[in-house]
Amino acid sequence: MNEDIKNENLEDIKETVTTEVVEEPTPQVEVTEAVQEPTPEVPVQEEAPEVSKAPAFVAATDEAPTETIIQPEAPKNQKPRFDKNKKFGNKRDNRKNFEQKKKLLEEKVISISRVTKVTKGGRHFRFSAAMVVGDMKGLVGIGTGKSNEVPEAIKKGIQAANKNLVKISLIDGRTIPHEAIGVCGRAKVLIKPAAAGTGIIAGGAARAVLELAGVKDVVSKSLGSNTHVNVAKATLAALVSQRTPERVAALRGKSVEEL
Repeated sequence: MNEDIKNENLEDIKETVTTEVVEEPTPQVEVTEAVQEPTPEVPVQEEAPEVSKAPAFVAATDEAPTETIIQPEAPKNQKPRFDKNKKFGNKRDNRKNFEQKKKLLEEKVISISRVTKVTKGGRHFRFSAAMVVGDMKGLVGIGTGKSNEVPEAIKKGIQAANKNLVKISLIDGRTIPHEAIGVCGRAKVLIKPAAAGTGIIAGGAARAVLELAGVKDVVSKSLGSNTHVNVAKATLAALVSQRTPERVAALRGKSVEEL
């Protein structure tokens, strides 16, 4: 009995529980396709062809590669190398093409004297040179130099003479305008004009001064001491005192004919 009741109850329960499953229609979903807007075209950059990098010492050209010599840098503490040719302008080549300039002034030695100084330690010698320089065109000068050696004394005498140049007045470039007497110490020198072709009638220091002064025709006479330096200075004093007629007329304010 009990089993029958249980079975009936189970069947009732199943009926109540089971329900007709009604399939509801599934809602239709409208699928809208998304319209993709056209993307703007981006210009594609063409890749540049790869250039093979050349080494630092090779020039990248169509020609054959040439090596460039890279000099090593000098250390900071090391001084740059001294180039004699760059500093002094390659003197050896200049010496070959060097032409000695012509001397503008001629020079002559009037006298060279030796002076001896006696001391406790012995004798000491010094030399004195009297020089005359001139261009033989009316320009002349006298100077003296002293030194322990003769060449140095002559050099100093020439330098002193170049500082004491004077201009001499000449007539026709050959003789002096008038007679004159020059004095220096106890030395006296008389000079007189002479005709063309006479030449220089003088001797010693007076002749050297007259030649370098450019006087070609003159007569001279020493009337006092024969000291070479004083005779030369007296001759120069006589030449400096010369005046041409034109200069005298200009000083007096007259013409040459009026004189």
